[in-house]
Amino acid sequence: MPLATIDAAAKRGVLAVQQYAAMSGRAMGNLFRRPFYRSDVFLQADIIGVGSLPIVILTGFFLGGVLALQSSSTLTQFGATAYTGQLVSFSMIKEIGPVVTALMVSGRNASGMASELGSMMVTEQIDAMRALGTDPLKKLVMPRIVATVVMLFFLVILSDMVGIFGGGFVSVVMLGQDGSQYFHTAYQSLEFPDVLQGLVKPVFFGFIIASIGCFYGMKTRGGTQGVGRSTTQAVVVSSILIIVTDFLISRFLIGIFGR
Repeated sequence: MPLATIDAAAKRGVLAVQQYAAMSGRAMGNLFRRPFYRSDVFLQADIIGVGSLPIVILTGFFLGGVLALQSSSTLTQFGATAYTGQLVSFSMIKEIGPVVTALMVSGRNASGMASELGSMMVTEQIDAMRALGTDPLKKLVMPRIVATVVMLFFLVILSDMVGIFGGGFVSVVMLGQDGSQYFHTAYQSLEFPDVLQGLVKPVFFGFIIASIGCFYGMKTRGGTQGVGRSTTQAVVVSSILIIVTDFLISRFLIGIFGR
């Protein structure tokens, strides 16, 4: 690859990061300025949170079931099947619940935000909004970020609960384990750092999903092909950032609490 091509690609990457940081900063700054579009926040919360409930519940239940199956088959070799509940609860609350739920919400909502805002860009609706004196970042971006952060927090909690119950269902019905023992170990083994780690991640993941989806939607160019391109980029970039951020948060909190 010619050096000039690498240089141009690096400049585009730096410029994109700069534009993303500026857009996110301005959107979050609008939280403290009037007017606050409360109705838009509730509308987006309904679209993002309530609309994602079926996929989150279904995914969480079967993830918990798979974890119970896999962990039980491994623990059987050591005669330690009593710890199945502990492994399922640890895995769901600390790692799999937040990450998989965020990826599901990203695939559903980051693409939706990018396509919706992208369509508004190519049809010049956002330019018309600016001409009428309305800040698009305050009207369109800020409500989506707030709604995604809040709703993903509760969706992750729901996914964790459903996953643990799914693991309990598989353990009791399919594997013949004792139900009270499963739920006792799943609950008693948890400590504050484990719950904290599982509740901090969705806050960052929700911000990533909404801000990346809105960023690629707001920078859409090139008609309908540009909308499709922005939608794909939003899902890919948000998914990668979720996984990278998950590693960084886990490393930071494990360094603090030691678990």
